[in-house]
Amino acid sequence: MNTTFIQGGLRGDLVDALSTPADLDLWVEEHAEALPRELAERASASATAFHLEEFRRLREALRELSRACTAEEPYDEQAVTVVNRGARLAVNWPELGRPGEPGPVVRWAETDPYLALLGVVAVSGVELLAGPHRHDVRACAAPGCILYFVRAHRRREWCTPGCGNRVRVARHHDRRRT
Repeated sequence: MNTTFIQGGLRGDLVDALSTPADLDLWVEEHAEALPRELAERASASATAFHLEEFRRLREALRELSRACTAEEPYDEQAVTVVNRGARLAVNWPELGRPGEPGPVVRWAETDPYLALLGVVAVSGVELLAGPHRHDVRACAAPGCILYFVRAHRRREWCTPGCGNRVRVARHHDRRRT
């Protein structure tokens, strides 16, 4: 969801970290530890423009739902449809493996590893936006920041210490000027 951001502070430029299929490959590689190992390994082949478009569509739906969540508004039906459609791609089950294979083998209903990963991300979004931490989702309070985060402390207002520091420095500068 936070693969679009403003680089350079309040007057910075909008950056889309998922601009090309190679960017999606890099995102999967960077987040491999949070993704099912068997899918991350199978997704080692290059993503396609179709995969990129599906991930971007899911990202926009999750951003819209997060916006509605933080504004305490009802969820947009179209965004809900996109996330639910994505979540269905994460259907999996354990099976006994071939003789000699240790432990259960996870089988996925979706054979395309990128689409199954999209399903995993969608399920994560459902768990966040419909689960017990729903009320902890926040939009960063720093001017010019468009990121969302899950508040871990009741006084946390910013997505990163960098955003919090920029706000404190600006506040200090304003006090010194006046």
